[in-house]
Amino acid sequence: MVSAAEQMAANTSWAALSKATDLRNRILFTLGLLIVYRLGTWIPVPGIDGAALEEFMQGAAQGIGGILSMFTGGALGRMGIFALGIMPYISASIIVQLLTSMIPSLEQLKKEGEQGRKKINQYTRYGTVLLATVQSYGIAMGLQTPAGDGSTLALDPGWFFLSTTMITLVGGTMFLMWLGEQITNRGIGNGISLIIFVGIIAEVPGALAQFFVSGRSGAISPGVIVGVIVMVIATIAFVVFMERALRKIHIQYPRRQVGMKVYDGGSSHLPIKVNPAGVIPAIFASSLLLLPVTISAFSGSQTGPIMSTILAYFGPGQPLYLLFFVAMIVFFAYFYTHNVAFKPEDVADNLKNQNGFVPGIRPGKRTAEYLEYVVNRILILGSAYLAAVCLLPEILRSQFTIPFYFGGTSVLIVVSVTMDTIQQVQSHLLAHQYEGLIEKSQLRGKGKRRNKKGSGRR
Repeated sequence: MVSAAEQMAANTSWAALSKATDLRNRILFTLGLLIVYRLGTWIPVPGIDGAALEEFMQGAAQGIGGILSMFTGGALGRMGIFALGIMPYISASIIVQLLTSMIPSLEQLKKEGEQGRKKINQYTRYGTVLLATVQSYGIAMGLQTPAGDGSTLALDPGWFFLSTTMITLVGGTMFLMWLGEQITNRGIGNGISLIIFVGIIAEVPGALAQFFVSGRSGAISPGVIVGVIVMVIATIAFVVFMERALRKIHIQYPRRQVGMKVYDGGSSHLPIKVNPAGVIPAIFASSLLLLPVTISAFSGSQTGPIMSTILAYFGPGQPLYLLFFVAMIVFFAYFYTHNVAFKPEDVADNLKNQNGFVPGIRPGKRTAEYLEYVVNRILILGSAYLAAVCLLPEILRSQFTIPFYFGGTSVLIVVSVTMDTIQQVQSHLLAHQYEGLIEKSQLRGKGKRRNKKGSGRR
């Protein structure tokens, strides 16, 4: 039986967007801040030789530089003020969430509601500043380190260049963090995800042009071109299917008596997504892999022996890189689901407070154990799906030597963020329709009262 809310959602048309003033303002606000972000990627860090930087990035584009450039929207290749991107903030969020689950005082702070959440966000910001400072120092040192011929990417190496570069890069990351929070609070969609989404989308036209030029010159065979296109379409379709897949748990509500009336018990279902964590595990895993290579991307021959060993074994396409990538995706899929996306204890308590229960399962602790059992089984499929989507393009890319970075993480981010943003827009449109119905009912009620008063006077 389809509910009234589902019928209204099905009848929601995008033409109603012109009438939803609040939603339209949110969309325009989001677009405006994303344009500011894209303009910032073209503002260069002062004191860098642009021609030498372009030549250096062309040599690194097929490896680590291509991955970093994708996640920063091309700002790293141009050494813009947003060259570090939003990855330090994501890495700090990972560390804080891990510490929250391990340290009792932080876990208690998380349960204190809005004030606890603000305090944890403050710790995340401090961590972002620390990580961005370390990464900016590594990049600044790499920029002024002489190459084999004695040339440097910095026009005037020294402490002044080092300090200004670090301040600029750290400030750019903090501004992006603030930009993402503003989009989440006052715009539409998740601000951090949208920033990464826009950065990936901005690099797609240039990557496609380079891909087709390579095919035209004969560097890539037509079969590989057709195969890559088919793989991208199939991956997108598979991601859409899996992101919409649900496991529905039947929920029963008993009869209840209110005064002299007895209301029959109803039934509903609790939807659990096959991938409750969404795109977060892939972003977290990618940010951890990019953390050491961001520091060493500009070091070149000056990279230390430890960092050289790490890059040799954890470079894109290497077996340890792929193994670590899969392990981190599986870990964060379980960790983020149980700590953020779907908490079985909280869901069981909410069902108990609403007098709902799973048929055959006692409310409370037994329901929480049953929900945890179901979620753990679902996550076997969900984490395997995430790992397959993120891993398969990496393997194919290393085998067919595609001349630009193509990864399943980027496809997963683009599709997931698009679906999530569209869903939020539809939710706002649905809320606008509800508000319109309530206003109409109030106007009709006032009209009836006026008619009754008029008939009484006569």
